[in-house]
Amino acid sequence: MKGKIRFGMVGTGFIADWVLAGARQDPRFEAAAICSRNQATADAFAAKHGIPHTFTSLEEMARSPLVDAVYIASPNALHASQSILCMSCGKHVLCEKPLASNAREARAMIEAARRYGVVLMEAMIATLNPNFRIVREQLPRLGTIRRYFASYCQYSSRYDKFREGIVLNAFDPSLSNGAMMDIGVYTVYPMVALFGRPQAVDAQGVVLSSGADGQGAVNFRYEGMNATVLYSKIADSHLPS
Repeated sequence: MKGKIRFGMVGTGFIADWVLAGARQDPRFEAAAICSRNQATADAFAAKHGIPHTFTSLEEMARSPLVDAVYIASPNALHASQSILCMSCGKHVLCEKPLASNAREARAMIEAARRYGVVLMEAMIATLNPNFRIVREQLPRLGTIRRYFASYCQYSSRYDKFREGIVLNAFDPSLSNGAMMDIGVYTVYPMVALFGRPQAVDAQGVVLSSGADGQGAVNFRYEGMNATVLYSKIADSHLPS
C-alpha cells in the first residue's frame, strides 16, 4: 500500500489516545474516522484529536471508502466479532491485545484474514520493540538457555472499587477481562515469541468472586528449559523480567 493508510478507530479510551500519539509519528498513518456507540463521545474524541469523520455504526465505518484499515480498542470480548466484520469488508485490522477471548476465536480471525486477503495484526508492542529484536538475534550466542522468568504485578485502582462491591470492566469476565488477559499476556507473549509452544503448562491463581482472575503463577516446561511467569492486578511486585 502506497501513501497514507487511513485508519478508522474503534474505542475512545486512554489506550486509543496513546496509540494515536505514537502512530502519528509515522507519516504513513492518518486518523480518518472514529466509531463510538454514542455520537457525543465520538464527536468529543474527534474534536480532541482532529479526526474528520465519525460513526456510531461499526458496519457503516467498515463499509466506508473513507478508511483502509481499522484499529480496534473495544472490550476484549468484542475483538473477534468486530475484527471479522471489518475484514469481511476488505479492511485491514490492527486489534488490541489480547487478540481474542480464546483459541477458537483467534483461529476464526486468522481464517478470515486469509479468506478476505487482508492483514490482521495484534497490537502487542513488547515483541515489536528494537531491543526485543536484538535479544532474539543474540539469543543463540548465549548457549543453552535453562530458565525464562517474567513478572508483571501491578495493583489496580479498580480493585479498590471491586472491594467496595463495584465490578468495573477490568474484573468482569463477561468482557473477557482479568489479570491474565490484561497484563499476564505481557509475560507469556515474549516467551512464546522466543521459544515457541511449551510442552506442558501448570498454572494456579486467585479467582475473584466475579469469576475473573486476580493473579496467577504459571510454570511452563520446554525441552531442557523451564519458564515461570507471575502476574497480578491485586498486588504489587518489583521483580524484573
